[in-house]
Amino acid sequence: MSFTPPARHQDRPVAVIGAGTLGRRIALMFATRGGLVRIYDPAAEAGEAACVYVARELPEVVKTIDGGRPGTVEAVTDLAPALADAWLVIEAVPERLDLKRRLFADLDALAEPDAVLASNSSSYATSHLVDSVRTPERLLNLHFYMPPRQNAADVMSCGHTDPAAVALLLKVLPDYGIHPFEARRESTGFIFNRVWAAMKRESLAVVAEGVSTPADIDRMWQVNTGAAAGPFRLMDAIGLDVVLDIENHYAAERPGLPEGPRELLREYVDANRLGVKTGAGFYDDYQRQG
Repeated sequence: MSFTPPARHQDRPVAVIGAGTLGRRIALMFATRGGLVRIYDPAAEAGEAACVYVARELPEVVKTIDGGRPGTVEAVTDLAPALADAWLVIEAVPERLDLKRRLFADLDALAEPDAVLASNSSSYATSHLVDSVRTPERLLNLHFYMPPRQNAADVMSCGHTDPAAVALLLKVLPDYGIHPFEARRESTGFIFNRVWAAMKRESLAVVAEGVSTPADIDRMWQVNTGAAAGPFRLMDAIGLDVVLDIENHYAAERPGLPEGPRELLREYVDANRLGVKTGAGFYDDYQRQG
């Protein structure tokens, strides 16, 4: 099927699929231009918590956006109404390929014909999803880091993406305070995450081997780099279940990777110490997310 990217977007909604840690942050960024953002999640409590988060953070984030003004964010528990008239649909669900394939089949069937369908997956290229959609020309990766603090985003073709869809996002995203970078070839982990994965994995290995502790590694990281947070604080912010899903995917593609980092992560995940969202991960000093 042919695809023509949306000619207008300013007065049309953005739909974010998934109200978790990243879904709510993505919604926050797209609510900075006065428009409407719908967050779809079948769990009403999750959607409501995401809206509370956006309402709390939006006034300060808008101040950082040139021409920014608060938009409207609403939670929706039915998929079709969430997608109505949306020009951009961003999937932000757990890193399970079977789940993403089923979801993108539904998105392709229900979204507007000119809507761009984007996956925020941290580790799966959308080439894995091509068979789930009838119009792969509108399918691509749009991978966020941890907005509003880390506002870079990777844009990567599924291998069939209409170049105009990529060009549209590269042009429009800066209006929302997002800095897009195009991955010019398919790359598991995209650009920055490939570098980050190596540092994260080695940090986990140092702890798994009993060489050091998360707190000491983070402190050395801060002293030597001047960064505000080290790798273990960052992993807690992402969610250790998400980090483990990503590591499992890397390991499936590269069987020679050491098992120790994943074993350490499993210990924390099995204990429901997932990081900020459960109130405890590598650190215990978090307030559990609603």
